[in-house]
Amino acid sequence: MSLETDLHARADGKCELCGATDNLAAMTVLPRDGDTLDEAILACTTCREQIEGAELNDTHWRCLNDSAWSQVAPVQVTAWRMLNRLSAETWARDLLDMLYLDEETLAWAQAGQAETADEDTAVIHKDTNGAVLAVGDTVTLIKDLKVKGAGFTAKRGTAVRNIGLVPDNAAQIEGRVNDQRIVILTEFVKKS
Repeated sequence: MSLETDLHARADGKCELCGATDNLAAMTVLPRDGDTLDEAILACTTCREQIEGAELNDTHWRCLNDSAWSQVAPVQVTAWRMLNRLSAETWARDLLDMLYLDEETLAWAQAGQAETADEDTAVIHKDTNGAVLAVGDTVTLIKDLKVKGAGFTAKRGTAVRNIGLVPDNAAQIEGRVNDQRIVILTEFVKKS
């Protein structure tokens, strides 16, 4: 059997991201080579085009509310990457906060994302000790921080898991404290 036939069987003839049934094709999830079922997804034209760099339609990607929970690693990787690209949307940040990937799958997701980033314009986020921070890292607060507009203080020693990086500001990260997503200055965190 061919890879595409195997993908159709695994996906029940539907796009593994949005569920569409038309114009389906195999798509390699980089940086793998896509020769096996565990390195590719079955995706519709709309998903493929937007994954490859076309302008994102955030309404289309609400489908990730379902597909992000797939047990298939290449689907998980693709969902994680798309949620990161959509991190300006509250619903995408919230879903990304809830999403769990095992270490190997997360490393795959981050590796592919690094390959597609423009390294010349990349902003490097570093903690108070100079350790480089990445999306999904866990950090610890090194001092009490008053959270403006939320009415609470984030206490020293609080672990902030699955952080997000503010794309255009190396001094800021995002994370969830007391069930609220807040912006935190990198000078007040250390990588765990």
